[in-house]
Amino acid sequence: MRMVETLLAVRASRMFDGDRCFGPSMVLIGGGRIVDVDTTGAAPPPHAEVLQLGRDVCLLPGLIDAHVHLALDASADVVAGLDAVDDGQLLAQMAKAAGQALRAGITTVRDLGDRSFLAVRLREQFDPCDPGPQIVASGPPITTRGGHCHFLGGVATGASELRAAVRERAERGCEVVKVMVSGGHLTPGSTPHESQYDLADLRLIVAEAHRLGLSTAAHVQGPRSVADAVRAGFDTLEHVTFVTDEGVAADPATIAAIVGSGAVVSATVGEVPGVGDLPIAIASRLEIVIESWARLHRDGARIVPGTDAGIRRSKPHDVLPYGLAALSGLGMTNLEALRAATTVAAGACGLTGRKGQLIRGADADLLAVTGDPLRDIRALHDVVAVIRAGRRVR
Repeated sequence: MRMVETLLAVRASRMFDGDRCFGPSMVLIGGGRIVDVDTTGAAPPPHAEVLQLGRDVCLLPGLIDAHVHLALDASADVVAGLDAVDDGQLLAQMAKAAGQALRAGITTVRDLGDRSFLAVRLREQFDPCDPGPQIVASGPPITTRGGHCHFLGGVATGASELRAAVRERAERGCEVVKVMVSGGHLTPGSTPHESQYDLADLRLIVAEAHRLGLSTAAHVQGPRSVADAVRAGFDTLEHVTFVTDEGVAADPATIAAIVGSGAVVSATVGEVPGVGDLPIAIASRLEIVIESWARLHRDGARIVPGTDAGIRRSKPHDVLPYGLAALSGLGMTNLEALRAATTVAAGACGLTGRKGQLIRGADADLLAVTGDPLRDIRALHDVVAVIRAGRRVR
């Protein structure tokens, strides 16, 4: 006798499918994927289990944070926190951080810097009966000796070391290669406006990564690092602050090159209000940085929210909903902000068709919230349910 597939019918008063908004809707889930989507008001199949989410509930694709650090503990001194734990303790800490993100409706994270490739191990450890968020992993970011985040273990210089570093990430199961093209604020002795690699090295990394089927992400702060990363062909550009030793200098030619290249800009947005731990060097320049991102948006660049979750107390691993609200400062509508954290972010993570949309065949990663985030983006904080791979986790 043929067994009838178990279906879960999730019903809500409205739905955002990653592109458009509909009225009363139903998503049918089977085998961890979306089997069908109905917006006609039809009754669920007779053999389906029905999850009726109630009135004034909006169903959305699970959110995607395009830049997190599960290995960083969102404390006042994340480097000291990292030094204080061994890999086993760190893995447990990362699992807790991943769970925090998942409960907020962040069903996919792109981890752009861990230690000992623990994000890959964490992904493998999740149980289908107790899933975590989908993790797109880079492993330790590639950096110079003494360079930004060198303490994570990704030091590589020279052509042979760089090729070997890229190959190691492919062999260990990473999907993306992260490169510290410039320095950063987190590392003592590192300067954000100074470049760490020359253009030839960057082109070598990108060519090797693409040959092996991996995408590439460039940590870029200073103007030269941004320009070089675009020339080298990086797929995503992280931060893109254009900081100099004196301020911010966004070159119009570089902005035009970013738009023309099709690279995705990962804007570092999202702070828990009231914490007040934004470094002065960033806070004093933030308004001008936002103006640069706004120009990129107006000129047609693809922008996603990458929160950098974990790097300080104001950036816990569930901070993404605050990041979506911050995108309004770039001139985005709520619809554009939601797309940025769903369909556009799915593309940036190499997951188009699998994530970020409520369509037949996509992974059944869903977020339900009270209210209408297209009218008020703060509705994302009022979570009713989270479904990951067809299983309700909140």
